[in-house]
Amino acid sequence: MSADITIPASLIGDPTRAAFLLALAEKDGLPLSDLARRADVSNSTASIQLGKLVDYGLLAVERHGRHRYFRLSSSAVARALRALAVIAPAAPVRARPANGIRAARTCYDHLAGQLGVSLLDALRRERLVRAKGSDVELTPAGRKRLKGLGVDLAPTRRPLTRLCLDWSERRYHLAGALGAALTQRLFELGWIERGSGRAVRLTSKGRTGLRALGLQS
Repeated sequence: MSADITIPASLIGDPTRAAFLLALAEKDGLPLSDLARRADVSNSTASIQLGKLVDYGLLAVERHGRHRYFRLSSSAVARALRALAVIAPAAPVRARPANGIRAARTCYDHLAGQLGVSLLDALRRERLVRAKGSDVELTPAGRKRLKGLGVDLAPTRRPLTRLCLDWSERRYHLAGALGAALTQRLFELGWIERGSGRAVRLTSKGRTGLRALGLQS
């Protein structure tokens, strides 16, 4: 292999820039202010670091009026981040607040954060979903169990299951039509409830209910 990986490795290896990349692997088209908040840096610092990622070609930027929106420049960058997430050690527990947006939140219309990652782990342990290539698929047992829970599994145009890289946990949570339908049903059952912004809270009822899906408290 003759490729020189030192430059992209040094760019991705910076904690602030890594936070930007992982956030954009989860949600496309984020403004500078949002990325700065996620990385806990000032807007001026974010601007400098994002500029380095754009200059090298890891990120693309679009202007809408006075605002700039950033996204990963290609699917190759997304694949590289997924590969790194697989071999990277888990973030120290002390770096993960017990409450707030990192504990549980919505990512578009599905569940993310520590709760979202743990739920996917539980579905795998219970064999309700299983690996399919680089993604997952719903098993017959999973279809039966989730239909019994009242999850809407009617066909839609979007893929039923899709893995989404979680920016705070650096692991995957469940997206796709199933991720959205399951999240919606958890809200309807009162097992999770909305907090501030995109934050979500797991209720005591939900803690009990999700044990049936294999979630370990």
